[in-house]
Amino acid sequence: MANATELGESNTSLQNYAVRASAVKLASLGLIICISVAGNLLLCLLILKDRSLHRAPYYFLLDLCLADIIRSVVCFPFVMISISSGSSWTYSVISCKVIAFMAVLFCFHAAFMLFCISVTRYMAIAHHRFYSKRMTLWTCVAVICMVWTLSVAMAFPPVFDVGTYKFIKEEEQCIFEHRYVKANDTLGFMLMLAVIVGTTHVVYIKMLFFVYDHRKMKPAQLIPAISQNWTFHGPGATGQAAANWIAGFGRGPTPPTLVGIRQAAHNPNKRLLVLEEFKMEKRMGKMFYIITLLFLLLWSPYIVACYLRVFVKASSIPQVYLTAAVWMTFAQAGVNPILCFIFNKELRICFRTYFPCCLSTQTPMEPYCVI
Repeated sequence: MANATELGESNTSLQNYAVRASAVKLASLGLIICISVAGNLLLCLLILKDRSLHRAPYYFLLDLCLADIIRSVVCFPFVMISISSGSSWTYSVISCKVIAFMAVLFCFHAAFMLFCISVTRYMAIAHHRFYSKRMTLWTCVAVICMVWTLSVAMAFPPVFDVGTYKFIKEEEQCIFEHRYVKANDTLGFMLMLAVIVGTTHVVYIKMLFFVYDHRKMKPAQLIPAISQNWTFHGPGATGQAAANWIAGFGRGPTPPTLVGIRQAAHNPNKRLLVLEEFKMEKRMGKMFYIITLLFLLLWSPYIVACYLRVFVKASSIPQVYLTAAVWMTFAQAGVNPILCFIFNKELRICFRTYFPCCLSTQTPMEPYCVI
């Protein structure tokens, strides 16, 4: 009788724990959906409404926001339904493959897009003249189409059981079934994701070295001018050469074009990266790098769990760790708007312009005079 009573109490406690865990999962995932949809929609409205934001980096940010909205609206509700159904899939196998395909599609889309953004950020800093001439609206559309094409190419083969899309009860979602490397071929997909994310960080490191090298102040090397009968020319020539020639000193050749003086006739299409533009491009690069770094941090625990399943035969991953890793990947869909408003001054200014009611009003101070 005592053993039966203890067994019943333990079953009751386990059921209560499962109910509380399901409630926490549902509440946290609902919060992630609300933050993701509201934040990304707000970013999309600001980018579409403000003409000053109609530039290459914001076009790419708009694409990321739209992808996160679709992922939050389409994929996450099915996770909530599976939690409510006792960690089971109540729909058809085809629908599970479709949801898994979309989840993997949005994962690779974010990785490919962040890589393309890193390349354009490097071009904006190191090759600004080429960047300003070539990164037009249609170039951005071509890059976005290329990213979606590559993402579909990576996510589509498992639909035909090259790898397998299944409902994973431990993760409570339809996704890759990662098994031992000899029993499944999902290793290639995981390696591709790791290579993309790693290459993205390499591009940002290269950009950091470029900025650091060009911040060094090099000592000025004065080259003496060449004088022929009071007509100074050469790299070290100054305005004195022209003054001497006009005054009639010497009968040498006409002084060459003076170094460092802007000529009247110049090509308006050739632009140099001035200080304000350089600072703006650096701020944009910083924002996108933080987004990329957070993408890596939020997906790393889940990627580690996938590699353990692939390389370690019959590996048992703690359920708490796996649940936390999966929910961190879900949270990645809602962090981009928060980071953008924190690290982007232009977006904050646009938000204050179009939503002045959200600002805290301060009572005006009455003027006073000092006696």
